Amino acid sequence: MDLQQLETFLAVVEERSFSRAAQRLLRTQPAVSQVIRKLEDELGEPLFERASRDGSLTAAGEVLRTYAERLVGLRAEAASAVRELKTLERGQLNLAANEYTTLYLLPLLDRFRHISPHISLTVQRSLASRIPDDLQARRAELGVLSFRPDPEQFQSVVVYSDAVAFVVHAGHPLAGRRRVHLRELGAQNFVAHNVSSPLRRQIVATFAQHKTPLNIGVELPSLEAVKRFVAMGNGVAFLPELAAAREIELGELVKVPIAEVKLERQLRLVHRRAGALSHSGVAFLQAVRAFSLERGRPYLYAVEADSIA
Repeated sequence: MDLQQLETFLAVVEERSFSRAAQRLLRTQPAVSQVIRKLEDELGEPLFERASRDGSLTAAGEVLRTYAERLVGLRAEAASAVRELKTLERGQLNLAANEYTTLYLLPLLDRFRHISPHISLTVQRSLASRIPDDLQARRAELGVLSFRPDPEQFQSVVVYSDAVAFVVHAGHPLAGRRRVHLRELGAQNFVAHNVSSPLRRQIVATFAQHKTPLNIGVELPSLEAVKRFVAMGNGVAFLPELAAAREIELGELVKVPIAEVKLERQLRLVHRRAGALSHSGVAFLQAVRAFSLERGRPYLYAVEADSIA
């Protein structure tokens, strides 16, 4: 049986007449009768009392009526739910980010919640190196990365340009300097995040280029731990300015410019090329674009080319 048969059955039940049901459905009475006979043949039971002229149901007809109403109602509910997705009256958006890039997302999520309060948002914490796999496995629809993944598989949009800050604690001898030279840092004891990242590789390469030793005396499992340890008076560190902005503002950490180099990293919103974004995903990207136009740098919205030359 199909939903069209069940709708015809319910029309006969509600109209208590084959002829009135046919008029309502814009069909002929023989066509309606044929649908009911086919249903009865499939079920092996009569659905209407043939001796009655008012469309009374048999016991089997009463049972079918209950289920038919549920099924037809579910179809209407499903159609309504799909329409609500398009109008953003419901929906789910899953994002993937690491400890640091989640900080970028917070003001965007705040804006998006005001625009689309009915969309359920989930940000799952993941190592940056695993986010492309999360996207391919559809565990997330959008990911935030500081590097560009395979452009053949992923579309990426540069959304934030973040400076890398050299920070020391407030009592450090370098805290009062207007700038330092990179070669001076060869004598410093660095505290570092112990996860390999494009930023760490960039810093190592910069020190090597300037023939300056990079002494990493302590490695910790999170940026939060690095910040706190340096603020307690232990060594110095390179940190994404976005991650250290609050501590710099409060004076717990002091940012000291380096004369020879200016390190930056770009954040990207990334999604799979295969398959279309959900209505929620499209709406989120539109909100990000509007936010970047309103705020300006360091917020950006630059779609990267399809391939790397």
